[in-house]
Amino acid sequence: MLNYATLELMRQNHPALRLLRSDHAPLVASFLHRVFIAPNVRSMAQADLAEELEDELFGLREAVGGDCFPKSALEYLNDWAAPDRGWLRKFYRQDSDEPYFDLTASTEKAIVWLTTLSERSFVGTESRLLTVFELLKQMAEGSETDPQARLAELQKRRTEIDAEIERILAGDIRILDDTGLRDRFLQFIQLARDLLADFREVESNFRKLDRTVRERIALWEGSKAALLEEIMGERDAIAESDEGKSFRAFWDFLMSSRRQEELTVLLERVLKLSAVCELKPDARIRRVHYDWLDAGEHTQRTVAELSKQLRRFLDDQAWLENRRIMDILHSIEAKALALRESTPAGEVMTISDIAADIELPMERPLYVPTTKPRILDFDLESDNSDVDATALFRQVVIDKAALATNIRQALQTRSQVTLTELCGMYPLRHGLSELIAYLQLSSDVFKSAVDETCSEIIVWESAGMDGQNCVKRARVPRVIFVR
Repeated sequence: MLNYATLELMRQNHPALRLLRSDHAPLVASFLHRVFIAPNVRSMAQADLAEELEDELFGLREAVGGDCFPKSALEYLNDWAAPDRGWLRKFYRQDSDEPYFDLTASTEKAIVWLTTLSERSFVGTESRLLTVFELLKQMAEGSETDPQARLAELQKRRTEIDAEIERILAGDIRILDDTGLRDRFLQFIQLARDLLADFREVESNFRKLDRTVRERIALWEGSKAALLEEIMGERDAIAESDEGKSFRAFWDFLMSSRRQEELTVLLERVLKLSAVCELKPDARIRRVHYDWLDAGEHTQRTVAELSKQLRRFLDDQAWLENRRIMDILHSIEAKALALRESTPAGEVMTISDIAADIELPMERPLYVPTTKPRILDFDLESDNSDVDATALFRQVVIDKAALATNIRQALQTRSQVTLTELCGMYPLRHGLSELIAYLQLSSDVFKSAVDETCSEIIVWESAGMDGQNCVKRARVPRVIFVR
């Protein structure tokens, strides 16, 4: 609810409003939009970002004046990442000791809102109304439990499709005019950019969850089993939440190679339309679905990294608890040694349930002497008979460099290629060993994605025991090499 108290609190504490109220808001918003949002960059090293900002400051000082921005680029970056501003997130990667910077979700919201303030030459309303109507229709049909109502709706839709087919066969082809095309294309661009901005907010929500769990671990006073049960329950609750389910459904949809190819074909057809070319769209729109894929992969890697760090944090907590127990034992030993020479009067310690440890002699096993090995001492005689040495030359050596060359050649003409397509272009000559080498290259050398929900069959010919060629098959998850 937007009342006075809420807005005043947001004005003082929200990073987006602090950015809009800042004296350097034009510099911060324009620079971060050019470096992070426009090229869809998720993180950048401190040296590269400082160099970009230094060039920006040099140009502004030449145009506006030498005293307008007195600080260095690194000082400005550290100020923007300070907790009282919160416009950038400064962090260290696991494999690097160099600081990295990334936009916060609040900063991206402020910059996206600023982009909406510019005057638009064309404001489309039809496409948004159709989108609203289609969403309401999907919700109404998706929640209908009466089979007859569902069948009636499908029958109505089939009647409309049959009528449209008859009109097309009669030569009456209805197409969108230029206004309708521009309206829908601008709506598509807006939705595509909003989707990229949502990824950063989803990642921020996962980080807040991780921070909350760490605080709970540090302040936990109960048993470790209860702590683990609560943490794992909360992790499952996040995965099964509306946000988690929606993100997983989006990721499964986008990971389909068929969907990616369909999106590529549709974008190519739409961008060639004359009405769309008049709008002069950004060149990155042509590969916006790959930007979605990169942003989704970055979010997936962030979640995996947070899980790894949380597991390490739990191990450290267990080590500290064991160390505390050892310190208690050492203190007991020290006090016992101090009392050894001067035994206190009275009862010092009592042990309940004292019992004798009875061990019967016949329960012990009998002695079994060890067997001494007998070593024969004789001279080895050489054998001059012919030995078949062909087995020594049947060793199979997989040339990984040649396989890597095959992958690079396949990616020169396309942006991605599946392992099945690669084996079709370059058939396996060494069977399963060569297939395993391809899988190792997909995780160690090349950038790849694995779709566990879809499996593919790879076929090759191999010589059998009888010398005859036989066909062998292997079922593997879909592996996609990405350029």
